[in-house]
Amino acid sequence: MKLANGIFLGALAVCAIAIGARSLPASALPTHRVNVEAVLGVEQLDGKVSKYPRSLSEYGFFLDAAGREPDARVIPYELNTPLYSDGADKLRYIFLPEGATMTDTGEGGLLDLPVGSAIIKTFAFGGGEDQHYIETRLLLHRADGWLALPYKWNEEQTEAKLALVGARMELTRPDGETISYQVPNKNQCKQCHVKHDVVTPIGPKSRNLSRGWLAAQASAGRIEALPAIHDTVPQWEGRAHNSDKEALARGYLDVNCAHCHQPGGSASNSGLDLRWEQKDTYAVGIRKPPVAAGRGAGGHKVSIAPGDPDASILLYRMSSTEPGVAMPELGRSTNDDDGIAAIRAWIESMEASS
Repeated sequence: MKLANGIFLGALAVCAIAIGARSLPASALPTHRVNVEAVLGVEQLDGKVSKYPRSLSEYGFFLDAAGREPDARVIPYELNTPLYSDGADKLRYIFLPEGATMTDTGEGGLLDLPVGSAIIKTFAFGGGEDQHYIETRLLLHRADGWLALPYKWNEEQTEAKLALVGARMELTRPDGETISYQVPNKNQCKQCHVKHDVVTPIGPKSRNLSRGWLAAQASAGRIEALPAIHDTVPQWEGRAHNSDKEALARGYLDVNCAHCHQPGGSASNSGLDLRWEQKDTYAVGIRKPPVAAGRGAGGHKVSIAPGDPDASILLYRMSSTEPGVAMPELGRSTNDDDGIAAIRAWIESMEASS
């Protein structure tokens, strides 16, 4: 937007005063800033209010429009065990407003992020110069709660535009497999992020974050104190050297399934509770019959049949891509062979009499 005495460039808030600008020292010129007003959905510096900003660049989370260089207050993070999304890589970030801190909610659960925060997750395939961004999903913490918005990257990789209705595209992964990739629409984002009818984050739990990252945030004053429970969910990348089959499987189910399969989740009517902290084996699904035995059960009688993965509904649904059978039902069009193998190994390790 052009102003009388300068220019306002979206969320970058770059204003160069036309009269005498060249005579100003560099330190006197405004620097890059994250557009906190866009995060909050309130009046911005240009006087406009945008509840749903049309492009990712409007937020100013990144120094470049291509989304490769995060602002200093946009903090990268990784999960020990990540969500499977058709094999896409994830670039995850947390934005905290100036002076704000994260709070440990206890028991290894979600970090509490204050109003004005954002969780940013970009989905990509390939690496290095061949890395191709597909979409970026935002969770924005506004005064009235969390808002989930998806943004789809253009083919030129120069910008990501709001995709309220989602998108479906054919793409070829680096392994050569052609897949039908889905960018979720706004309502589908809510389906996974709703708990007790309230949109909530599901990723940054202290149990699934490394001690090193959490300690660095505490040292930088971004979190009040190092959470007592951290790093308990196993490192998925190191699974080949981890003999604890139960921990690997439970960590995988916690990340990939428990956001729906828990009390208050969108699939709470199944009676399954696949959260990491659940100790009741029946609630986890061991010898538990389905609440409603439809075709999704595949003729099997229990969610998990100890010692018999091929008689287990849970593994049957994980191994399917058929609509109405496949679980998770959103976020994938392909099977996660590594995840299936981990669940199979865990079930096989159970005593049939357990």
